[in-house]
Amino acid sequence: MSPKGNDTKPRIGIFGRRNRGKSTLLNLLTGQQTAIVSSTPGTTTDPVRKTFELTGVGPVVWVDTAGIDDDSALGQQRIEKTMLELAEVSLALILFSDQQFGQPEASLVAQCERANIPYIIIYSLSDVFPPSADLLSDISHRYAHEVILFNQTDSNALLLLVEQICLSLPESAYRVPNALEGIVGAGETVVLVCPIDESAPEGRLILPQVQTLRNLLDLNANALVCQPAQLSATLRSLSSPPSLVITDSQAFSQVAQIVPESIPLTSFSIILARAKGPFRHYIAGLNAIDSLRDGDRVAMLESCSHTVTCSDIGRVKLPRLLSARTGRQLQFEAVSKLSSLAFPVSEYALIIQCGGCVISSQQLNARLSPAISAQVPVTNYGLALAHLTGILPRAIKSFQ
Repeated sequence: MSPKGNDTKPRIGIFGRRNRGKSTLLNLLTGQQTAIVSSTPGTTTDPVRKTFELTGVGPVVWVDTAGIDDDSALGQQRIEKTMLELAEVSLALILFSDQQFGQPEASLVAQCERANIPYIIIYSLSDVFPPSADLLSDISHRYAHEVILFNQTDSNALLLLVEQICLSLPESAYRVPNALEGIVGAGETVVLVCPIDESAPEGRLILPQVQTLRNLLDLNANALVCQPAQLSATLRSLSSPPSLVITDSQAFSQVAQIVPESIPLTSFSIILARAKGPFRHYIAGLNAIDSLRDGDRVAMLESCSHTVTCSDIGRVKLPRLLSARTGRQLQFEAVSKLSSLAFPVSEYALIIQCGGCVISSQQLNARLSPAISAQVPVTNYGLALAHLTGILPRAIKSFQ
């Protein structure tokens, strides 16, 4: 299992109208005064997040959100923030109470279903506003989801809710399979080529490199780490060839010239693509590159926010390579984190997703599912680079 950075922890969001007990529920779930609770509508204005260890799952991030019926001066902006949070959660808790389940709640459910986000419908404050059996039955029948009654003063109700949360949270949200399982065995040696250049974070390795190193340690394999300039000497120092060489996507061409054809070679991004993304769709999506035409829109999906440099892979290198390969005037759109596309997904000729190291597998696949459903080709940064530089067959040979 890969280690979790802050953004890869599964997020469990609490959504609903104002004064439906969202902040109170957060405080009960975390066992502390995490969010301010008040009878004044609109007390929660910005998302409140709290990291918490959930037994059987590991660390999760609880997210309390502003009410989706906020009609204050800044209400629309708060609602927009709430909906952005909804797009990033691994599980949504949709609260309603006082016999009111209307358009606000229905819109939350609809958004979850469109984005394939698991959700739980909760009738909160049931001790204060006893629910109508007919209302609960109607909602359960309409959405094929049992409505959970929650009494804030009943500790057993909290335990039952937590149990249901654990059952409803998809395993893909918190567990990533070891991408090198079956590829590398115990005692085998793997060389990791990690360029330290302007793209490298200050004082540390990039997350895919760290995750790959952890995967190797979990398999009881031996890992040697070097930069491209030291790669030749590193290979010569070994008594036998390594089982695999893994490099950064942007160093593909340089490393491929050094590593003999007899030694398997791939990239950190391709490993991530195989572990977390729709790998089969990624490979098929490469076929769309040579069919691009003038004016076609290509979306570059980034899972993180970062400073853009002249060597940025998604905003500079890949667009340059794609334009050179096709000879076409293409329209590139870079989209950070899980933000929405500027146009309907069907208007794109190709979507290229980064490795997704800072989001969960569930979030990554949910992000791409609308494109796949619309039959818009999708692929991955590392695979696209390998294809455009002519070394794709070698880069994926280990995974076939």
